[in-house]
Amino acid sequence: MAPEAAAAALKPMKATSDGVFQGEDPLEAALPLAIVQICIVVVLTRVLAFFLRPLRQPRVIAEIIGGIMLGPSAIGRNSAFINTVFPKQSLTVLDTLANIGLLFFLFLVGLELDLRAIRRTGAGALAIAVAGISLPFVLGIGTSVVLQNTVNRGVPTGPFLVFMGVALSITAFPVLARILAELKLLTTDLGRMAMSAAAVNDVAAWILLALAIALSGSGSPFVSLWVLLSGVGFVLSSFFFIRPLLSWMARRSPEGEPVKELYICTTLTIVLAAGFITDTIGIHALFGAFIVGIIVPKEGPFAGVLLEKVEDLISGLFLPLYFVSSGLKTNVLTIKGGDSWGLLVLVVATACIGKIGGTVLASLIVRVPLREAVTLGVLMNTKGLVELIVLNIGKDRHVLNDETFAILVLMALINTFITTPLVMAIYKPARRAPPYKNRAVQRPNPDDELRMMVCFHSTRNIPTMINLMESSRGTRRRGITVYAMHLVELSERSSAINMVHKARRNGMPFWNRRRNGDGDQLVQYDPTAEHYELVEEVADTAVDIDTPGPRRG
Repeated sequence: MAPEAAAAALKPMKATSDGVFQGEDPLEAALPLAIVQICIVVVLTRVLAFFLRPLRQPRVIAEIIGGIMLGPSAIGRNSAFINTVFPKQSLTVLDTLANIGLLFFLFLVGLELDLRAIRRTGAGALAIAVAGISLPFVLGIGTSVVLQNTVNRGVPTGPFLVFMGVALSITAFPVLARILAELKLLTTDLGRMAMSAAAVNDVAAWILLALAIALSGSGSPFVSLWVLLSGVGFVLSSFFFIRPLLSWMARRSPEGEPVKELYICTTLTIVLAAGFITDTIGIHALFGAFIVGIIVPKEGPFAGVLLEKVEDLISGLFLPLYFVSSGLKTNVLTIKGGDSWGLLVLVVATACIGKIGGTVLASLIVRVPLREAVTLGVLMNTKGLVELIVLNIGKDRHVLNDETFAILVLMALINTFITTPLVMAIYKPARRAPPYKNRAVQRPNPDDELRMMVCFHSTRNIPTMINLMESSRGTRRRGITVYAMHLVELSERSSAINMVHKARRNGMPFWNRRRNGDGDQLVQYDPTAEHYELVEEVADTAVDIDTPGPRRG
């Protein structure tokens, strides 16, 4: 009877239920159960993010902690809860939704990366990236020998060495960008160097991950070789066949006009098709989505519209499911005894020494000041989502057992958690403000102009500003100089990160010409205020501000 009971417990779930009035439990159907799971995950992670906000932690920390809490390490120890909310027969649906969300999130990460910016990466940032990968990769291989002789016995040596090297050498580019945005360092010289080095690191990490996946196959070495060659062929085919199609759609989406829905649907379908191809090859579906994101043209509004269409739904609802899926596999209680906790300390120390040490040495060689070099090393030590992707693939390929997986997940959590406090303690970017020359409205010389800065949130604020300027300009010929400013928050959203990349391409402000809105927009960076100014030409008003400089009147 036991096998029959087990088979009955794991029977396929219905898609929907007939309702409680028909005597059915909605939680025994796939759709209502998935809805409950998503709601629980979103609420828990948002509550944790709220409590971690004073510590300036990125949301990924709350999502990792929330996933671990729902797993067998905490709440999941309650069998009634885990069998009701996360039963085994529902995990396939949960993992599918999580991987679809992750697929499109990696597409967004690819959209954030600009290959031209990587090609323009200076020798200093390139040296920092190479050193930040090489030293932790070598130390990771050395640590893998210790782990394989203690807690991770019986796994294939070659793939485990590569997985450990990749896990310790990765810098989570999307998490780093959001930490820099939170610390208001995204638009500084330090932030620019960190983002450039992390972008190179991210591309190298995906190449190494593709190598690790190919080596972890169960076939002969010739199978791994075919997987690698097929992956290279897919990348080349994407650049020669998919990129021209995407460029054609981008050219047919000019500024000031809405992007056609057909182009958006076609691009998202290409992302899914690329994921299917790379999964068929044997690499991973995420690799295909990432490549498509990279080759999407970054000029014009096309990439920005794709970000706006996808980011909120994916980042807000589906991506947290991946952290829960990882948390359900993470059992911290498998780390028992002094030896296991000692291995955790060893892995954390190795990751920090390799990443921070390699980055600091390379930074000092290229003449970066010591304080900035140490800060850069701490930033490059950021882990997060990409780390979890590597670990989950390693666990699914049976390269990592439960205890090793738990140790590495905690390592990623610890390294990312300490990033913000250490940067805040080490790096103080505040500069002495210039003294004010004019401390009163009245001027010694009556011919001097009066400079006025007005801030507005929308066109509804314009009439009040006009009245103030009319009453202040006086009767002299010189009048006043008006600066209109609209502050745009650099949040954790991908669209905000993408705005920074656009402004950095040539060091000049960029225009977003819209004929169906309030007018032209100019985004301009003020290095002293560390924010972006959005200067608008407001239609049907007496104020006309259409250049970076002031309009005199």
